[in-house]
Amino acid sequence: MGRRIPLRPIPRGKARSGKRPHRSLFPMRIFPCPRILTWREKEKEIDPKGVSALSFLNFLISGVSLGSIYAIIALGYTMVYGIAKMLNFAHGDVIMVGAYICFFACTKFNLPPIVGVILAMIVCTVLGMTIEKLAYKPLRAATSLAVLITAIGVSYFLQNAALLLWGSSPVVFPNFFKSASGETGIALFGGELRVSYVALVTIAVCVVIMVALSLFIGKTKMGKAMRACSEDKDAARLMGINVDATISMTFAIGSGLAAVAGVLLCSAYPTLVPTTGSMPGIKAFTAAVFGGIGSIPGALLGGLLLGVIEIMAKAYISTQMSDAVVFAVLIIVLLVKPSGLLGKQVREKV
Repeated sequence: MGRRIPLRPIPRGKARSGKRPHRSLFPMRIFPCPRILTWREKEKEIDPKGVSALSFLNFLISGVSLGSIYAIIALGYTMVYGIAKMLNFAHGDVIMVGAYICFFACTKFNLPPIVGVILAMIVCTVLGMTIEKLAYKPLRAATSLAVLITAIGVSYFLQNAALLLWGSSPVVFPNFFKSASGETGIALFGGELRVSYVALVTIAVCVVIMVALSLFIGKTKMGKAMRACSEDKDAARLMGINVDATISMTFAIGSGLAAVAGVLLCSAYPTLVPTTGSMPGIKAFTAAVFGGIGSIPGALLGGLLLGVIEIMAKAYISTQMSDAVVFAVLIIVLLVKPSGLLGKQVREKV
């Protein structure tokens, strides 16, 4: 037998002169190791669009928070209309004034946030009563068209006054709702669900305001006077109720709540300009009509539904089409139920 010659391994890709490259009889194949998917990737495998139950819950909480702000603003519209039978379109600009007062109180004078909110409520309450006395009281017997034009004029007056006083440059509203460590919210399910402190405070404030206002309307003497004026102002005047003072108190309550809504709105969406209250005011009026204008539970229901519909439309349809979706839903509801979801159909006496 001849001597065995050991074979040397030839580097891959190299070949002997004039010969093909050496290939192993048993080539090694590398199989990829399956990677462990994260929770979000598993949800995307289940749902190609990446829309999960946690995402839906996150959008729902954001919608309820925004709807709570709309509900607080809508209370001013529904109370004024229920008692004075007029639409105060300057109500949205009172929101802007309250936000500016709180902003300057906390940033320029370094006051605590709660003091800034109380100061904003006081200023807006005085402003609302002043607007009612100077602009709306002389028009008690005027037509509804004259009152509507006056309200629009007051709205533009407040916007231009804010432009002269504070300028047109947007300011960043501070976030008052932070923990000691600087956290702005609560993270659940490994960070997949995040609830901001602003949303929690907004929902809690809305619930407290609704309960307190319902007790005020149903239990106090002034609340009973408001209900009497909403039914028949002439009969209430014959019973000894001061109708003018009752209407002024209604404007005061609505304007004070507008200040609270302005602070909550700018805490959630921190850009503040002199026209900040215009679109939220229109949407809150839409919420009041949606739920049934003149009804306090209707203002709450309409505001919550409007906020949820708006956020869901932004999340699942389009951010540009969200307002169109909101107003389309309003039109459909009014076609089916013209008095709103909780409104009463009032027949005019002939």
